[in-house]
Amino acid sequence: MLPQAHRLRHWKDFQTVYQRGQRTRSRVLGLRAYRADDRVHEGNSIAQVPPTRFGISVGRKISKKAVVRNRIKRCLRAALRALLPRVRPGWDVIIIAYPDAKECNSRHFLQELEQLLARIEVLNGHS
Repeated sequence: MLPQAHRLRHWKDFQTVYQRGQRTRSRVLGLRAYRADDRVHEGNSIAQVPPTRFGISVGRKISKKAVVRNRIKRCLRAALRALLPRVRPGWDVIIIAYPDAKECNSRHFLQELEQLLARIEVLNGHS
């Protein structure tokens, strides 16, 4: 599981990212990222940047079987946990799986996510 502060959960937040977010994709994954500056809260007169939140979308087009879709989500969450220390705060990100994701493992998802997040400049130390 991802820490609760890093989960994108509400339908309204998903809609905002889909409508306003930058997008990029690879053969296996798509990514939508929205710089969520409006979520900045004032606390103790110091503006704190909220943590980056992630949502995962795996549709039925990939597989009718929930077991397959859930395996893809577990692999994506594992890859996200590995990348979490390098992620810049203040973003809302949705990861979309495409049908080719059925043949992938956690290591492949990690490589794909790293490239996509670096492309949108969500990762620290991107190249």
